[in-house]
Amino acid sequence: MIRPGRHLIAPLALLGAVGLMVAMRPTPTALERVQARGELVVATRPSLTTVYRDPNGLTGMEYELARGFAERLGVELRLLEVDSTSDLRYAVRRGKADLAASALLAGNDGDQALRYSTPYQNVDTLVMYRLGGQRPTDVTDLIGKEVLVRAGSRHADMLVAAQLDHPELSFEQVENATAEQLLALVEQGDGDYALINSNAYAIHRSLFPDLASGFTLSVDQGLAWAFRGDADRSLYLAAQRFLTQAKADGTTERLAERFYGHVDQFNLYAARSFIRHMDDRLPSYTAQFQEASVDAGFDWRLLAAMAYQESLWDAQAISPTGVEGLMMLTNRTAREMGVSDRTDPAQSIRAGAAYLRKLHDRVPDRIQEPDRTWMALAAYNMGMGHLEDARVLTERQGDDPDLWQDVKTRLTLLDDPAYVNQLRYGAAPGGQAAVYVRHIRRYYDLLVWANNSDRHRANMVALAD
Repeated sequence: MIRPGRHLIAPLALLGAVGLMVAMRPTPTALERVQARGELVVATRPSLTTVYRDPNGLTGMEYELARGFAERLGVELRLLEVDSTSDLRYAVRRGKADLAASALLAGNDGDQALRYSTPYQNVDTLVMYRLGGQRPTDVTDLIGKEVLVRAGSRHADMLVAAQLDHPELSFEQVENATAEQLLALVEQGDGDYALINSNAYAIHRSLFPDLASGFTLSVDQGLAWAFRGDADRSLYLAAQRFLTQAKADGTTERLAERFYGHVDQFNLYAARSFIRHMDDRLPSYTAQFQEASVDAGFDWRLLAAMAYQESLWDAQAISPTGVEGLMMLTNRTAREMGVSDRTDPAQSIRAGAAYLRKLHDRVPDRIQEPDRTWMALAAYNMGMGHLEDARVLTERQGDDPDLWQDVKTRLTLLDDPAYVNQLRYGAAPGGQAAVYVRHIRRYYDLLVWANNSDRHRANMVALAD
């Protein structure tokens, strides 16, 4: 017989063992917590250099990298949009975000206790000014001027350091400002100079053609992701491995080419003309571009960019070779697409969009976007057969015939006598087609960026109505 109370001994011992097991169970690491909940939370500030929306959804240098990292971890990406640099740091320190990815300059944050990853891109810090005004050439030219920086930024830290040698230097920290907003303040005369990163300048310079860089305050600074600076380095180390491999396998280079590679050539007159024509010519044809985009399945701004490259949105334009209208259709293409009047805007736009769709559908299915569209545009300019010749040359030379970045470098070989005998479809002005696509990409991005721009959004919304 079991004595009353004897059964109490076993449960107490069991409770002690369970308590010991719980105490010995390791606390999940930051990486394990991300994988357990199935999502990576990334704090960011939307901008043209981080994340913005195009017709296919969210995109941008930071977004594409963060999405790639989330895919590597096998989880979903969730963005936490914040308004300021201090909010980015707060979100990471308090665990509301796993990391911050927002074109942050790497460095030590002192009491902010953040740890930065290996840089994925290097930029310079530029001092911007209005053309026609006094161009600054060094820090001493900033003395006595209204200098604008983003509050809580590395740029503010740079000027604080400069004050050690130049105590009379002063500057204004603008709360929650983006690079675009700083540029707009200088353009409007509400500041003399502003500090921005060179990648932001590359994207915004065509939207602000009356601003220029005076001098470079700092060079080769790394843009990086920020993590909590505590002892748990698991997620940080996983990001280090991802970014290191992304640089080694060319991923970051391809992304940089995608977002910045076609904006390196800048013509002040052309930029001013584009901004002016966007306001005074484009509204006359916006409805036709939108109607054609529905039927052809392209973003209307891509069609508008094509038309600008072809005719500067001039319906009566005629080239020396006899092509006419907004989309500069040849007689042959016009007959093929059923156009009776090439100078009629609606007919020209509709036919140009439909013809691009035909070419797009002929590009091999395995070629992904946006490469598929860039190749279709090249074929629009020089013919599908010549595009295929360029792709064959690309493969023969050991590169990927399905990547526009690789194919475009072979276009210039299409009229090189050393290669003509290798071409099934004969010689062609391939270099001209490469320039054609680069310009359209630039105009297209300008229209997309203008749509994401506080400065131009009101005008673009009016165009879309």
